[in-house]
Amino acid sequence: MTILQQQGQAAKSASRTLATAGTAEKNAALEAIAAVLADRQQEWLRANAEDVSAAKEAGMRPAMLDRLTLTRERIEGIAEGIRQIISLPDPIGRVDKMETRPNGLIIGRRRVPLGVIAIIYEARPNVTVDAAALCLKSGNVCILRGGREAIHSNRCAVSLMREALVSAGLPGDCISLVQDPGRESANELMHLDGYVDVLIPRGGAGLIRTVAKEASVPVIRTGEGICHIYVDSEADLDMAASILHNAKCSRPSVCNAAECVLVQEDISEAFWAKALPLLEKHKVELRADGKALKILGEKAVPASEADWDTEYDDYILAIRTVRDCEEAIAFINAHGTGHSECIVTDSYSKAQRFLNAVDAAAVYVNASTRFTDGGEFGLGAEIGISTQKMHARGPMGLEELTSCKYVVYGEGQVRE
Repeated sequence: MTILQQQGQAAKSASRTLATAGTAEKNAALEAIAAVLADRQQEWLRANAEDVSAAKEAGMRPAMLDRLTLTRERIEGIAEGIRQIISLPDPIGRVDKMETRPNGLIIGRRRVPLGVIAIIYEARPNVTVDAAALCLKSGNVCILRGGREAIHSNRCAVSLMREALVSAGLPGDCISLVQDPGRESANELMHLDGYVDVLIPRGGAGLIRTVAKEASVPVIRTGEGICHIYVDSEADLDMAASILHNAKCSRPSVCNAAECVLVQEDISEAFWAKALPLLEKHKVELRADGKALKILGEKAVPASEADWDTEYDDYILAIRTVRDCEEAIAFINAHGTGHSECIVTDSYSKAQRFLNAVDAAAVYVNASTRFTDGGEFGLGAEIGISTQKMHARGPMGLEELTSCKYVVYGEGQVRE
């Protein structure tokens, strides 16, 4: 038996205990985790400093380096996020419906944990805690496999969380970390049948597609974010420029950041007069089609066909000029990843057409795509943004980490 199989076996055993733990037990464990991360944050910061130093030497891009870096303020935010999860209703045991059949059987559908959730993710140590806390509250055991870039941060966080679990009377194996961040461990985790009930990849498009293609355990795809902002001819252009600036520049490395803007040609020149100064503050590289290049000149470079299908995770923006709303919808449905899409318009009919016709987990009218987030949607933290349609779609909070079982009460009924 390999080390990872032993880890899977321990996780499966712990899942049977956690599945029957009450809300008070789980909340006490979460409070212990929040406390230990805050009280011993210096340990976590020292471990993170090792990762950040190595990443700088390796030439990691600034946007990705920002995702890797922990600070006192960010750790306080992570601890507060755990306490927000504590305050959320526990979905486990909730009965969605209960009805009496003509034969007298009483049949109900009850929320239950998924079981053992494996998560493969990249250089964001906060995900280690967010994912573990969400899994714990929803009665799920997690096996975490972070990237090489955050290995010291992740080892420290998981060690502290396991200590907290034991102090609260729950098995430490409710949370575990794959210690080897190499590709072989990821591949083995994808095939840990019999131990892993569902695998959730969080990261770039390449990681997610590889996992979805190679895994033999069930997979929930998350995070592929080629998000678009469409600026309609009836848009408030100041509003449109502000929304684009926020969606592209507030945090370009996250999956809900805009990667492409579509501008209706009738207002293109007027829009760029307002939007360009905002983007220039962040030195955003503009990759534009021919019509936009005539307006932007040397402030943009020609876009290639690959730019319409690229998630940059950086200060780079693809620009496409369209005739009308219908062309924008067709383009988004052809090149989007089903994450988050936005129309900026004062036209009610166009807004409704966009909402109805665009195929994505979140569709916006006059608001930044950056709001696609479990906390912003009132779900607490989220384990990822699901871009598929089966089981869960959009931000995956506590309820999305559950399944159901039917409970049936009878009085001796037999089927004829």
